Amino acid sequence: MEYSYISDKLFLDMKDQDFSTTLLVDQSPQEVFDAINNVRGWWSGEIEGKTDSLGSKFIYRYKDVHRSSQKITELAPGKKIVWNVIDAYLSFVPDKDEWTGTSIIFDITKKGDKTELHFTHSGLTPKFVCYNNCSNAWETLINVNLHNLIVSGKDQKDAFMQ
Repeated sequence: MEYSYISDKLFLDMKDQDFSTTLLVDQSPQEVFDAINNVRGWWSGEIEGKTDSLGSKFIYRYKDVHRSSQKITELAPGKKIVWNVIDAYLSFVPDKDEWTGTSIIFDITKKGDKTELHFTHSGLTPKFVCYNNCSNAWETLINVNLHNLIVSGKDQKDAFMQ
């Protein structure tokens, strides 16, 4: 990790910051948790395996562009979900396995009468060649597809790839 010093203050270098985004909804923390676990309802592409059980592994595939295997390592109902990326292939970057070893984290908290979802792809930093494409994709997947699934209860998976 690289740090910068500006007049005795330590700052994390921007190129080391993980991608994250936050959304706020009227639905309960449990409804948000349930929507996240319905990965087929908001993440376009083919998904093999269980996406809602601690210790489960699932594979995501979108054409020949992206394939990744996730293991669910934390599943706290209404609070938190963590997927560890155990294997990945991205066809559009020189280092095809950039995502391998990263973690996808969903933190859910009650904020007054609303629920906040804070999403972080830990390890996806601007140092990655795929950062721009991947962060733009996550912005759409979280702030459009997942948000709309949470609010409407209807699958949104095709909205991203149209």
